[in-house]
Amino acid sequence: MSEAPVALHRPLEPEDQARADFYALLARLFTSAPDAGLLAAIAKAPPLAPATHADAGATGAEDLSAAWDALRAASAAMAAEAAADEFHALFVGVGRSEVSPYASHYLGPQSGRPLAEIRAALAELGLARRPGSSEFEDHLGVLLETMRMLVAGDAERRPAPIAGQRAFFDNHIAPWAFDCCTAIRECPVANYYARVAQFASCFLALERDSLAMG
Repeated sequence: MSEAPVALHRPLEPEDQARADFYALLARLFTSAPDAGLLAAIAKAPPLAPATHADAGATGAEDLSAAWDALRAASAAMAAEAAADEFHALFVGVGRSEVSPYASHYLGPQSGRPLAEIRAALAELGLARRPGSSEFEDHLGVLLETMRMLVAGDAERRPAPIAGQRAFFDNHIAPWAFDCCTAIRECPVANYYARVAQFASCFLALERDSLAMG
């Protein structure tokens, strides 16, 4: 009789599962435009309970809840074709995008070599860019997906300790992601993605504060 496979880690606590799910959703939205199925799923998702991330501050939790409601409403009203056009104009463009989703765009020479440092950090974690991926490792979507992996783990790795999550967030996301979200919100092309960026800003602010207390 063959032995049952041994689970690498216990099921995640509900709060960590919610964190991982939000990282996954934002990684998806910043990597490619939402299709009709994803828009419908976000629109039908339940509102956030008032206690979500409450340990990081009631005001922050309220901001996150309001931003989530705005994203849900925008997803209900948005057509997939319009979302694709907006994504292309914002992040791809013809010759030049309206907004850069890459860390290297926001971090000046004093920050060293962001892309090389991120690649080194990913290598230390045993992670690498997926074959065939067109995005460099300092893309916001790639970094958010890395955080999802650190929070949730997978079939081959355990979730990272809070200290490891905090180190990656503080070193490779916090120094620039808020500036990127601000640039998206202020771009006249942004409509749906202004709501995405607002939700991302609120979520990442709560992550920053929560990890700092961890």
